Amino acid sequence: MIAFERVYKTLGQTKVLQDFSLQVQKNEITCIIGPSGCGKTTMLQLLAGLESPDGGRITGMAGLGLSYVFQEPRLLPWKTVAENVAFVLNDVVTEVRQQELIRKYLSLMGLYGYWDSFPKALSGGMKQRLALCRAFAYPHDILLMDEPFKSLDTPLRLGLVRAVAEMWQERSRTVIIVTHDIVDALLLGHRVVVLSARPAVVLDEIKIKVPLTERNVLREPLPAKHARMLALLEGENKKYFPGYGNI
Repeated sequence: MIAFERVYKTLGQTKVLQDFSLQVQKNEITCIIGPSGCGKTTMLQLLAGLESPDGGRITGMAGLGLSYVFQEPRLLPWKTVAENVAFVLNDVVTEVRQQELIRKYLSLMGLYGYWDSFPKALSGGMKQRLALCRAFAYPHDILLMDEPFKSLDTPLRLGLVRAVAEMWQERSRTVIIVTHDIVDALLLGHRVVVLSARPAVVLDEIKIKVPLTERNVLREPLPAKHARMLALLEGENKKYFPGYGNI
């Protein structure tokens, strides 16, 4: 189990996390939703070691292989599509295995035909898909994803949601996804953590027992869970925007 234990984190003059506690089950997909600026990205950065807590501690991360999908692709512009994926695999797997993984994930993301192209030739959505290829290909125990589908159109977004589900079905691992999209959370989360506005507290932890391959947002219990999440988020918005809901 991965745990935030009474964690404090301040960025500048802003208290992002204050006495924050949360447990994340290993080998499940946990989706985190909440208002903008509530600390979702900060939580991922703390887990990845890119930030350190000001107080409290985070346990359960020691010895885990980590892969991270950032909000922006962070590609190497001087390397081709295939080389961007190979870069994270050097000295990690054999060259033969590298080629297998590159073929597999470029095909999965519809980028196989761009093998020798450079990032400047790709659209914004294609760049994000390449970042997903790189993260999936890297051997990992835990995958952190920060708004991974935000720049994608709806058909592609749903296709990649299914790809993440298939990846997890192929080999279960710990996945933590930050998202603003309730539908993404419903389709992917074994558990959805709903956060308040900052400093964040956990408003609810919603478990979804429907198998990933059988989920339909129009079929119960998903509509009821959607309504619950929406009500919690609207309640937080009304605290900070008194006119919210009156337009």
